[in-house]
Amino acid sequence: MAEQQIRFNDGAAYERMMGVWSRLAGEVFLDWLAPPSGLRWIDIGCGNGAFTELLVERCAPVEVQGIDPSEAQLAFARTRPAARVAEFHNGSAMELPFADGSFDAAVMALVIFFVPDPSKGVAEMARVVRPGGTIAAYAWDILGGGFPLEPIRIEMQAMGVEIAQPPSPGASRMEALRELWRTAGLEGIETREITVRRSFEGFEDFWTTSRLSSSMGPAIAAMAASDVEQLKARVRARLPAEAAGRLTCSARANAVKGRMPK
Repeated sequence: MAEQQIRFNDGAAYERMMGVWSRLAGEVFLDWLAPPSGLRWIDIGCGNGAFTELLVERCAPVEVQGIDPSEAQLAFARTRPAARVAEFHNGSAMELPFADGSFDAAVMALVIFFVPDPSKGVAEMARVVRPGGTIAAYAWDILGGGFPLEPIRIEMQAMGVEIAQPPSPGASRMEALRELWRTAGLEGIETREITVRRSFEGFEDFWTTSRLSSSMGPAIAAMAASDVEQLKARVRARLPAEAAGRLTCSARANAVKGRMPK
């Protein structure tokens, strides 16, 4: 079977599914970073601008540059209120189109496992940040069961359904993040777990939203109708409803931060 790839071609769909999760984790992440206002930021792998919006809303930056390889995601990002401050560019995390020391802070939000060579991506972050500046990231603990759609992944795997994987899932493990930051020569390295919870109106809301996932949606769409119904029933049994039929799910991310040497 041909290897599946995760593609992000719909900014609005991403917003409904992963954008909400990203902001939930991003709020905790920014509280932890506690950055001063007036910084120059680069948001690497900005996608549809979900985290960029948080930066603009909460951190009063003087500049934000967003970089992402998906034009569809960037088109959505440019419609956000954040675009009054942020600029969005097509580009690669492993070859940032900015001069050395251009920024006060560089961040990857739910991105590092998509970078084919994470060490090169972190080296590029370090290159474009000034001495004393901040380098930080957070990523779902995919290998540790922290992905928001873990209940669906477990049941799809049990049914033998192939699911697309990012190129570097191991980069999201806490020890891997710490080592990437250490190898890049960063100082004052700290890590932490971020656990967030999201409520849905009911199972149908969860299921419909989850099918918008760029990793699992295409695989589910390729399944026979009878297999989809079986998968749906298995996932429903794994996620019992709460009072009034509501459903609450949790996800866990690993976060890291460090400083460029002065």
